Amino acid sequence: MKNILFLLVLFSFSFATAGIGQTVQAKIDFETLEHDFGSFKEEAGPQTYSFKFVNNGASPLILNNVRASCGCTTPQWTKEPVAPGREGFIKVSYDPRNRPGPFNKTVTVSSNAENATVVLRIKGAVEQREKTLAEQYPREIGPLRAKTNQLSFVKINESEVKTEELEVVNDTDQPVKIEFKTPPSHLTAKAVPETVPTKGKGKIVVTYDAKQLNTYGFMMHRIYLNINGESNYRNSIGVSATIEEDFSALSAEELANAPVVSFNEKAHDFGDINQGDAVEYTFTIKNEGKRDLIIRNVKTSCGCTAVTPEKKIISQNEVVPLKVKFDSKGKRGRQNKSITVITNDPKNPTTILRVSTNINVAG
Repeated sequence: MKNILFLLVLFSFSFATAGIGQTVQAKIDFETLEHDFGSFKEEAGPQTYSFKFVNNGASPLILNNVRASCGCTTPQWTKEPVAPGREGFIKVSYDPRNRPGPFNKTVTVSSNAENATVVLRIKGAVEQREKTLAEQYPREIGPLRAKTNQLSFVKINESEVKTEELEVVNDTDQPVKIEFKTPPSHLTAKAVPETVPTKGKGKIVVTYDAKQLNTYGFMMHRIYLNINGESNYRNSIGVSATIEEDFSALSAEELANAPVVSFNEKAHDFGDINQGDAVEYTFTIKNEGKRDLIIRNVKTSCGCTAVTPEKKIISQNEVVPLKVKFDSKGKRGRQNKSITVITNDPKNPTTILRVSTNINVAG
């Protein structure tokens, strides 16, 4: 009898222990945690894969959130609770548009399961589609197309003559004749060929003669085109260059005795001001070299900033004030403006000064 009672107690304990070991939570199990789309063409459009899962727990499974690592990946998922033993899905789509090359993205699944966070992964490689002519040449100049409507000569010496070219295409069914409407005197422009054939290509050739300008610093101009004999100010190209002084002919002795520019500081913050206030600050320029320092040019980043150098020729060890005035009329919020000072210091010909402020608007 005692043996029978002992076996009954032992059986009851074993059954209770087994019950404690079983999970009472939901448990999400996926068939796979990763999918490889392989290589596919960009024009094939979005690629989709459905990750299937089973709730192998004892409670209903609820997906709280499904979050992709980027906007190119769009997940959809089972929104209603998934009963124990039942299946659900997470459908993941990848949009390859304008995204050529390999990709490796993740989708983070959050739920009430005992494995509360699961990371799914998709990968593959997108073969770039051939771009349309409009995509290759996005800028329109009348009936012509170009990759850009700007020609940049970047840096050019004061006595240099430099030439750049801009490719244009004619995607119309008619020839296009190009002429130019009185370019600035330091610029010459020509079209090669003068008439771009139907579905053909040509180029606009611009020559920049810096010595005709007799100035320094960043310069911006526009060249206006007459297309098929018609004048339209929207048909133009921008031409930019930064003109620098030519120090290449200076000897070692001349470089050793050259002017050296220095400033008391290169940035000033006016702090908080009210809209409509005009504030001033005076930088100082010192010539620490052995020959006269010449201020070649002073340019500001906007018309709201005025700069008045007291003099343009600064002797050895002389200190000269450079007054900067900022007018906040029509401005609001944080403002940052720059002043470009160009001198004949061969080692540091261009210096950028900065002024900043925070403009409060009444009411």
